[in-house]
Amino acid sequence: MNLKFLCCLIVLFVSLSKMDAQSANVHFDSTLTAKYGADDYGMKWYILVLLKTGTGVEQDAGKRKELFEGHLKNIRSLADQGKLTVAGPLEKNDRYRGIFILNLSNKEDALLLLESDPAIKAKLLEPELIRWYGSAALPAYLEVEGKLGKFRF
Repeated sequence: MNLKFLCCLIVLFVSLSKMDAQSANVHFDSTLTAKYGADDYGMKWYILVLLKTGTGVEQDAGKRKELFEGHLKNIRSLADQGKLTVAGPLEKNDRYRGIFILNLSNKEDALLLLESDPAIKAKLLEPELIRWYGSAALPAYLEVEGKLGKFRF
């Protein structure tokens, strides 16, 4: 092995050993990290709620309308409290009606919170809960969401 080749190998080895799969974030903001509860990767756990068509049936159209109006008011209340980060309906399909992303990390707390929803309580909607690891910045969405639409629920 010649000296030039050996030197190249050493330089390559040293360069590769200094490369790290994780690199420092030059935009790191410890204040925002604390505010949003982020881990070292800027992530945290949430509860993803898939709302399915429930087993409950409400024949009275007025009562059904009242339950879903209560559902929308509950969504707004949970968002105002910072407990619900994202919510929305899904396109018409055979199983799922909508989603919530709750700013909580365990299913037990999420189930207790969901008891406040009249449509879930009446079993018109049934929640399916899944822990989800996502960007801790997701709640920042709520800071601008209320300013975008001309109308509110």
